[in-house]
Amino acid sequence: MATTDRQATTLALAHALSAAERGLAVIPLSRTKLPALRSPHRDDPAAGPCHGECGRFGHGVYDASTDPARIRALFAAAPRATGYGIACGLPPHHLIGIDLDVRSDTDSSVSSVSSVALRELALRHLFTIPATVVVLTPSGGRHLWLSGPPDAVVPNSAGRLAPGIDIRGAGGYLVGPGSRTDHGVYTAAPGTAHLPPATCPPALLRLLLPPPRTPRARGTAPPGSAPAGSHGQGLVQFVLAAHEGQRNTRLFWAACRAYEDGIGPALVAPLVDAALNTGLTEREARATIASAARMTGHRP
Repeated sequence: MATTDRQATTLALAHALSAAERGLAVIPLSRTKLPALRSPHRDDPAAGPCHGECGRFGHGVYDASTDPARIRALFAAAPRATGYGIACGLPPHHLIGIDLDVRSDTDSSVSSVSSVALRELALRHLFTIPATVVVLTPSGGRHLWLSGPPDAVVPNSAGRLAPGIDIRGAGGYLVGPGSRTDHGVYTAAPGTAHLPPATCPPALLRLLLPPPRTPRARGTAPPGSAPAGSHGQGLVQFVLAAHEGQRNTRLFWAACRAYEDGIGPALVAPLVDAALNTGLTEREARATIASAARMTGHRP
């Protein structure tokens, strides 16, 4: 192995140990940003799912640790590692990563689509991103580190929040600053390396969490499924696409169509969830839907 690779591995281990001192669980990564240790079950097609219960290394993010001895052992088993990954969703920080990609079809003087999309979301849902750790990627993107509550499981997603915005949550990982990849080095933005991951704004957290399941009576169809069909799902999507200034109007229109088509009662919960995602309160949403029911001659 080349001297430069050995140096990269040594530096990656040093950065990983430093991150672990801050309570961040880490794993070694290769130059491709993938876990540096291969699965010990790769040659056993009959092996069931294993998250490290077998006691061997090679289970990706499930190997992540803050224990210096274990981290050194992980890197010793991965001598070609040149970076490290930070597991999301684990205590004490319950890290959430906001991955902002950049535009590849324009020059760097043009603001990235993802940054603009995040600003629009912040304006629409009335939240601000607090001062926090920001990691700059070799491609010009940014990773924002936020801390979630211990009882919230934020799922990983790609582009669900907005185009160009990926979310790293439970079961995912972020490439740590100081990691060297095929495309360059990840670095902490000036003035942010010393910061702890800031608390995720509640309004943003609501957008990141999956819609809550509404309790239903035994024997009834799930909200927004069988009784509503594809038409009902289309009405829900119509509400989800609303911008500020048209949220109540779209919700009222969709609720009217639902009651006229006989699927109003089954669609109340999905429409309320959709309205909450656009920024309306539950009280506002239910009042608007009740108005639509009365307007169409139905009991709310």
